[in-house]
Amino acid sequence: MRIRSLGVIDDAVVELSPGFTAVTGETGAGKTMVVTSLGLLLGGRADPALVRIGAKAAVVEGRIVLRPDAPAALRALEAGAELDEGALLISRTVSAEGRSRAHVGGRSVPVGLLGELADDLVAVHGQTDQQGLLRPARQRQALDRYAGDAVAAPLEKYAGAYRRLRAVAVELDEITTRARERAQEADLLRFGLDEIAALEPLPGEDAELAAEAERLGHAESLASAAQAAHGALAGDVEDPEGVDANTLVAGAHRALESVRSHDPVLGGLADRIGELGILLADVAGELAGYADDLDADPLRLAAVEERRAALTQLVRKYGDAEGGLGAVLEWAERGSKRLLELDGDDERIGELTAERDALRGELSALAQALTDARTEAAARFAADVTAELASLAMPHARVTFDIRQTEDAEGVEVGGRPVAYGPSGADEVELLLAPHPGAQPRPIAKGASGGELSRVMLAVEVVFAGSDPVPTYLFDEVDAGVGGKAAVEVGRRLAKLARSAQVVVVTHLPQVAAFADRQLLVEKTVDGSVTRSGVTVLEVEDRIRELSRMLAGQEDSQTARAHAEELLEAARADA
Repeated sequence: MRIRSLGVIDDAVVELSPGFTAVTGETGAGKTMVVTSLGLLLGGRADPALVRIGAKAAVVEGRIVLRPDAPAALRALEAGAELDEGALLISRTVSAEGRSRAHVGGRSVPVGLLGELADDLVAVHGQTDQQGLLRPARQRQALDRYAGDAVAAPLEKYAGAYRRLRAVAVELDEITTRARERAQEADLLRFGLDEIAALEPLPGEDAELAAEAERLGHAESLASAAQAAHGALAGDVEDPEGVDANTLVAGAHRALESVRSHDPVLGGLADRIGELGILLADVAGELAGYADDLDADPLRLAAVEERRAALTQLVRKYGDAEGGLGAVLEWAERGSKRLLELDGDDERIGELTAERDALRGELSALAQALTDARTEAAARFAADVTAELASLAMPHARVTFDIRQTEDAEGVEVGGRPVAYGPSGADEVELLLAPHPGAQPRPIAKGASGGELSRVMLAVEVVFAGSDPVPTYLFDEVDAGVGGKAAVEVGRRLAKLARSAQVVVVTHLPQVAAFADRQLLVEKTVDGSVTRSGVTVLEVEDRIRELSRMLAGQEDSQTARAHAEELLEAARADA
C-alpha cells in the first residue's frame, strides 16, 4: 500500500506480508494514518482535513492479491476492472476541496463499490467495535453473525413475515379507525355518481351541443346566406333572367370546346373549366340541401341550452374548465373504483384479520426457531470465547449468554407465553462474564476491569475472525489495557490466527509485536517547520532497538535490549 500526502505521511510504502504484521511507533507518529489509509481503500469516508497541508490531494494505492474466483475479484470484474497478474489494484484520491475519486483495476468506479469489495477483503476490529459490542443490540447481531445460516435462514423468513404483518396491521387500523370518514367519502361519491348517471353525458357531447347551439341561434342568417349563395351559383327562381355562375362557366366551356382542336393549351383550359362547372354544381346542390334541412325550431334551441347548462354544472362540480366533460367522465371512472373499495371494507376487514392472525402464528413459529438457533449458537460461541480467554491469561473466566424475552399481552407466543417482538425476533441477548470461580455472571460492561474487558473483546474478535471468510484481519489497538503475561498471550493468540490468515495489528505492546512475522515502524521526523512520517520495514537489529524503546522508552538501554532479544527468542520458540 502506498500513501501520499495523508496527514503527517508525505510519501510512504507499507509492505504487508503474509502472516502477522505489527505496526508500531511513537504516539503521534502516524500509526493511525496507516489504518485510515486502509479505511479509504475500503470505501471509508473521505475527510479533506486528512490531506497534508500544502498538498492538493491525498492518494492511497493498494495492491491486493486474490484468487481469480474470489468474490471480490468477480465483483471487480463485473464492474469492468482488470486483474494485474492475479492482483487487484485499488486507488483512492481525496482532494483538499473534499472531492473523492476511486479506481479499481484501472477503471473509475463509485466509492460505494469499494465498500462492497471490503466485505470480502478485510475485517477491521478496533476499539470502536469493542465499545459497540458492549451494547446488547450489537451482541445479538454478533451472535447471529456467528451462528451463520442456522439463524440467517429463519431470520430472513421472520423479517419478511414481520414486514407483512406491520403492513397488514397499518391497513387494518386505517380501515377500522377511519370508518366514519370512509362512510362519508362513500356517500359523497354515490351522490356524485348518481348525479352524473342521471344526465348520462357522452364523450365530446359538450362540444357538439355548443356547435348546435351556435347554428340554431343563427338559423335565419344562415338560411339567408345559403339561399343567396345558391342563387349566385345556380340562379334565382324569382329572377329567371338573372345571370348565375353556372351559366357563365358553361358558356366559357362551350367557347373553348369549339376551338380546342386547334390548340392543346386551350383544350387543357377547357377541361379545367369543365371540372369547375362540376364543382359549382355540387356546391350548389349542397347549399340547397343545407337550406332545406336547417332546423330553426326554437324549442330545440331551448332544449340544447338547457342540456348545456346541466353539463356545465357537472363540469364545475367534478371536472375543470380545461378538461371539460372529459374530466367529469374521468372523475366518474375513478369514483366508481374508489366506491368499490370503500363498499368492500367489511369484506376487506375480514380478509386482513384472517391474514393478521395467520401471520402472527407464523411469526410465533419463526420466533421460536430463532430462539432455539440462537440458544444453540450461544452455547458454542460462549465456549469458544471462554477457550480464547484461557489462552489470554484468564483461565478461570467464563462467558455465557443471557437470552430472554419480555412478556407482552399483545406479543407473539414463544415458549407458550406472549412476548414482545421486533424486526429481529423476540430475543434480548446479553453477553455475561464471570471473571473467576464463585463470581456471579454479570454484563461484560459491568463485570470486567479495563484489562479484562480488552481481553474479552479481543477473544470475541478472534472468535469472529475464525468464522469470517475474509482473508485479512486488521486489529487496531484492541490490546489496550493489557500488559504483562496477558500481553504475551495476546501476541501468541494473534500469531496463531495468522497461520490461517493475514493479520495486521497496530499495537503499543512489545510483547505483541515480538510475535509478528514482520514489524513496520511508523516514524516521525521534523525538518525545520516541516513534519513528516515514514514507514520502515525493520530488520533484526532495528527491530530489537524498536522493541527496546517500547519496553523502556530507551533504544540503547542494555537491559531493555536483553529483554527485547528474549521476547523475540521466546516468540520464535513458540512458533
